[in-house]
Amino acid sequence: MNKTDLAFRLILTAGLFSTAAARQTDTLWQQETLTGGFWGLNDLLEPSGADFAFSITNIYQQNARGGTSAHRKQGRWSGSFDLEMTLDLSRLANLEGGSVYMLSEGTWSRKDIDETSIESLFGVNDDFAPRQALNIIELWYQQNLWDDTLQIRVGKLDMTGGFEHQGCPVSFDCNRYANDENTQFLNSALVNNPTIPFPDYGIGAIVHWNPTGLWYFSIGAADAQADKRETGLNTTFHSEDYFIYMAETGITPQIQGAKGPLQGAYRAGLWYDPQPKPSPDQNRYYRDDSGFYLSFDQMLTKENSEPEDTQGLGAFFRYGYAHGRCNAVTNFYSFGLQYEGLFDGRDADVLGLGYANGILTERSASPFTKDYESVIELYYSAQVTGWMNVTPSVQYVANPGGVSGTSDALVFGVRTLVTF
Repeated sequence: MNKTDLAFRLILTAGLFSTAAARQTDTLWQQETLTGGFWGLNDLLEPSGADFAFSITNIYQQNARGGTSAHRKQGRWSGSFDLEMTLDLSRLANLEGGSVYMLSEGTWSRKDIDETSIESLFGVNDDFAPRQALNIIELWYQQNLWDDTLQIRVGKLDMTGGFEHQGCPVSFDCNRYANDENTQFLNSALVNNPTIPFPDYGIGAIVHWNPTGLWYFSIGAADAQADKRETGLNTTFHSEDYFIYMAETGITPQIQGAKGPLQGAYRAGLWYDPQPKPSPDQNRYYRDDSGFYLSFDQMLTKENSEPEDTQGLGAFFRYGYAHGRCNAVTNFYSFGLQYEGLFDGRDADVLGLGYANGILTERSASPFTKDYESVIELYYSAQVTGWMNVTPSVQYVANPGGVSGTSDALVFGVRTLVTF
């Protein structure tokens, strides 16, 4: 072999390696998970009905002005990691319509920015939880019956976890555009309705019935004294076994638009909590708390005519009522907009703008000196890779804590979500 042939072969080999490396790099940036489904493990387990997911959320927030302090550094960094497991028992154990879901969560934050710098009633970081090791916060069994029109879920569950109807999240207080602190708004008032006393992850049951393509009904009960760090057996089955009860109904209509159907969801719910609760000033206890809520979302425009395409503009609205004798927020409303794929070439990016207002109790013993607390939040979720989203956000909190002496707060933040 002469030197010319050897040089040619070396150049050709190097070109092949560089092309393969480029393809591998392109695949790495475009794939939905960093590890490619745990290096192919999910693909291997898929025929047996098992699926695993792991993600890490990291959040940095800083109070630029107002609140109780704009200089304290404690609470600025927070984060969580989630390990999920889903088992399809129809494939795994030949149990038609059966499934098992488990969610384990860990957090590494010591203090919340609200505690150190703002003291908002709502909370500017709904993902925050004090530092804890990995806890199994959800573990439930679900049975689908009657061609999946009836779903029964039993176990340690999240009452806001929701079902799907016509592709819309429903039951309880779900919302398509304002319901996920890991991908949408960070402020708690723009994740769930603060007038609803959702319990911690605890033992309960939910029945979801959707006999038609338009209408559904759900009813559920869960341990009102639950602690997500425990199994729930010690608080569910003892002498003071208090359960919170919830019922929700709704419709999921489609409005015909220029580029196809525009999906909407309109939900209404009631809740009842019998456990003794302290009044806002902590001087008395009341039982038999109750309230109701509304949660609407509607797609307004679509960019493309494909039925599954979600690019376009959507809007949401929430309302809630709770009695002022044992609830700080008695009337609540929120609304906002979301646009997916606003800029050319950035189809998966999401821009969201929301406003929330909570009217505070006016009872004579109330500790509040202001009538309300409100927040405006703007975020932009940028899909950097198939497995990483980076979301800068800004929040303006008016009357944090509902008391005099604390000025309005301006909070900047950046959230990073990595799916492994």
